[in-house]
Amino acid sequence: MNDTPEASSPTPADQAPPAPSAKKEKKEDSFPVFLIKLVLVVAIFRSFIFSPFNIPSESMLPRLENGDYLLAAKWPYGYSSYSLPFSAPLLPKRIFARQPERGDIAIFKAPPGNDVDYIKRVIGLPGDTVQMIDGVLHLNGTAVPKVKVEDFVIPVSPNTDCISPEFVVTEADGSQTCHYPQFRETLPGGKSYNVLDLGQRDADNTVPVVVPEGHLFMMGDNRDNSMDSRFPAMEGGGIGLVPQENLVGRATIMMWSTDGSANWFLPWTWFTAARWNRIGGTF
Repeated sequence: MNDTPEASSPTPADQAPPAPSAKKEKKEDSFPVFLIKLVLVVAIFRSFIFSPFNIPSESMLPRLENGDYLLAAKWPYGYSSYSLPFSAPLLPKRIFARQPERGDIAIFKAPPGNDVDYIKRVIGLPGDTVQMIDGVLHLNGTAVPKVKVEDFVIPVSPNTDCISPEFVVTEADGSQTCHYPQFRETLPGGKSYNVLDLGQRDADNTVPVVVPEGHLFMMGDNRDNSMDSRFPAMEGGGIGLVPQENLVGRATIMMWSTDGSANWFLPWTWFTAARWNRIGGTF
């Protein structure tokens, strides 16, 4: 008689527990964690890559109109605290700093102590002498070529009103437009752009100004409707000479434009108010 016990199948209670998986399944993030990650991604994108800006005035006509929305590239001039949301004082000085080129359309903070974004064209670089003589821009003692072109015409809309009655024209269909004298200006180096000259104004003649190191002379293209570096820096007034530390970014692409006639409760006006021909333009 064989006393060796017969082998028997193990019962479920005798089975060894399954070995743990090599990789533990990732736990789903909670909604607050997702929001924190989203905020961080947006903050990084806006701080170091692109940031949206809207145009609230007509100081940069004819290139920029009230109601334009553009993207500004954040890397061309380097990064400072002004590059960060709410100008957070996390960068003690500008890093990867690069100097703008004459003719760039730049976004910056001005005047000192004011956290409002301004947008103007770079006219004078460090060492340049800038002066206006009878409405003609002079750089380093030489007049910048200024050639008359056809008038700039813009329809009157909730975002646009003529600066004075002399520029109002009633069209054949009864609509009103603003007709402004327009000129083509060409900077040293070949950068060309259009400016508006509305006639003789006080700022058409200025004393020569030498741009100090680390600063820029900025001007609006709407020369007679722009409080720019021709005027002393003060809140609600001019911007004076702009420190390069205050640069935020360079205008890059137009992503939207509206004449201001849209009504949230009338969806079709979201489309009729759009200036479709302006969207997608580059600088």
